[in-house]
Amino acid sequence: DAMVISAQDLPSISSFVTDTGHGKRAAFCDLKTIDGRAGLQRLVRSADVFSQGYRQGALSRLGFSPVDLAGLRPGLIVVETNCYGHEGPWRGRPGWEQLAQTVTGMAYQHGGAGSPALQPAAVCDYTTGFLAAFGALVALKRRALYGGSYLVRASLCQTAMWVRGLGYADNGRLQAEGLKPEEIEIWRISADTGFGPMRFLRPAVRMSLTPAVWTQGVVPLGTHPAAWAGPDDA
Repeated sequence: DAMVISAQDLPSISSFVTDTGHGKRAAFCDLKTIDGRAGLQRLVRSADVFSQGYRQGALSRLGFSPVDLAGLRPGLIVVETNCYGHEGPWRGRPGWEQLAQTVTGMAYQHGGAGSPALQPAAVCDYTTGFLAAFGALVALKRRALYGGSYLVRASLCQTAMWVRGLGYADNGRLQAEGLKPEEIEIWRISADTGFGPMRFLRPAVRMSLTPAVWTQGVVPLGTHPAAWAGPDDA
């Protein structure tokens, strides 16, 4: 069971919600209130992984630092992602995809001889999420073998520098022919969601014994109560 926590007063972009909400319940918790913080604490006490993407220190000030979280739920895997990394003078700054591409030189390189240009996809945002999820899986394996609580950290700028470290093609300009529509269609599935019928990319991972599926369709933020699903509504 997975749940995305947000608050009614926080901005959101519907296209990102529909793109990243597969398989997740969605609830509101206003952490500026006592009831909201208590609700999140209840969820943490029976969770395996807690993932957050706010700037460094934002949740710590509200009582949800990695140490606080591990105290609520010993054995918890805490995942933290931000823009500029978790050390250094910029660690507390808010940031997002475009800024990470800019400060790491990715936009400059992609622009070539012209002006800086952003990559045509959220390469830092999404790849950082993939790497953080992989880190959570590694931590879960280590917990199963050795016990303990674990902290996994990733950042958009670290991801950008890792991508840059993979090297360049065609004299510094990465080229992509793109996939044909029929090739993309192979990767798409259909489902009814809280936003109506949708066609979207299926899970990229295929496992030999356990099918990779989403049992929960995408729903608008705040659809569910801040409680884990019971046997009748999983």
